[in-house]
Amino acid sequence: MREAIDVNEYAPTILRELPKGVLLTTKADGKVNTMTIGWGALGIEWSTSVFIAYVRDSRHTHGLIEKTGEFTVNVPLRTGDADYDKRVKAILATCGTKSGRDMDKVAELGLTLVEGEKVDVPAIKELPLTLECRVIYKREQNVSLLPEALREKYYAADGLHSEYYGEIVSAYLLG
Repeated sequence: MREAIDVNEYAPTILRELPKGVLLTTKADGKVNTMTIGWGALGIEWSTSVFIAYVRDSRHTHGLIEKTGEFTVNVPLRTGDADYDKRVKAILATCGTKSGRDMDKVAELGLTLVEGEKVDVPAIKELPLTLECRVIYKREQNVSLLPEALREKYYAADGLHSEYYGEIVSAYLLG
């Protein structure tokens, strides 16, 4: 069951959870991959609700988004239930440290995929607040424009980020 939501109404929840970790999920060639992200932005660009996802070019997810131009953002809804919070922490830890090149994280974690409503990327029931996104703009980061301290801290190695501006084409809670 899906309950449509107003993204603006849930923006505080999304932005509160983002630095703690949310999932960015992609699908290409019949394979689903999800990764933990802690950076992103939610806003209005070109009179359109967007989620801006930052994905390093070295990540498996980068290649999948490049193929399809679609992704979902999967946000936990913390209720104070210790078992749920523990499960979410384990999901985010695995998806933040393991690569989809090396393992099927969905199968390994027993995640429940729910078919997307307007994109070919599933939602993840365990993290029920879902934003379905289609890439409408992409930009490669120019790290020379960043202050030296940020370049040293975040870009000493491991590739640069692509910024994917995803038009939010559907937003809902899974029940």
